[in-house]
Amino acid sequence: MELLKGAEPFSFKSDSDVGVLVLQGFTGTTSSVIYPAKYLADKAGFNVEGPRLTGHGTRWEDLNKVRYTDWINDVEEGLAVLKQRAQKVFVSGLSMGGTLALYLAENHPDILGVILVNHVVLLHDPRLPFIPLIKYFIKSTPAIGSDIKDPSKKELAYDRTPTAGAGEMAKLLKITRSNLHKVTQPVLIFKSKEDHVVPLDNPKYTVERISSKDKEIVWLENSYHVATMDFDKDLICEEAVEAIKRYI
Repeated sequence: MELLKGAEPFSFKSDSDVGVLVLQGFTGTTSSVIYPAKYLADKAGFNVEGPRLTGHGTRWEDLNKVRYTDWINDVEEGLAVLKQRAQKVFVSGLSMGGTLALYLAENHPDILGVILVNHVVLLHDPRLPFIPLIKYFIKSTPAIGSDIKDPSKKELAYDRTPTAGAGEMAKLLKITRSNLHKVTQPVLIFKSKEDHVVPLDNPKYTVERISSKDKEIVWLENSYHVATMDFDKDLICEEAVEAIKRYI
């Protein structure tokens, strides 16, 4: 399947022993997180790896053929590649990319820290439990992409939300929620005060359940869900670099 321009995986290499895995969200593309990735590489000099999640960056129909385990395999492979050139590894993610970052932290205690941007572990959509049935009748619902306050920016994302794919995301959320207590690393959470995709209670829920001693929530005043492309993107980058330098 032909890949959309801007949806390619990325890899920024340096001589630094610090590496950051940067993960995209559900129905979006790697271009949604390329700004912070380049900042971490160019300004901070870190090694950066950004895998493309299976089913993303092609056609929305492809996300209805994916299992949540495919995304886990994608990020596990990205982490393994990054570890080949960096000894001090951090994980970060936007939205469902944040879910995957937490999943990795739960399963890899050698990860030094986690940076989350409008991550999701909780959704309150009453339709989710019925997706195993609904997916046979309704293939997609309206899009969730490009929730950005800055009118000059538009996210490269699917124009529909695949139903079966959303069901797989729900499975990933459930597994990650059940193991949040395994997270012991420092966690920095960025959350937009106005987010039209992910509920505002996610940071509090996460902070109360992880076992980390060092955990912080930074509330974003001037961005919507895709904050990595929005007005607060530089604030996120600057605070993330400061946090990484504290954690190493």
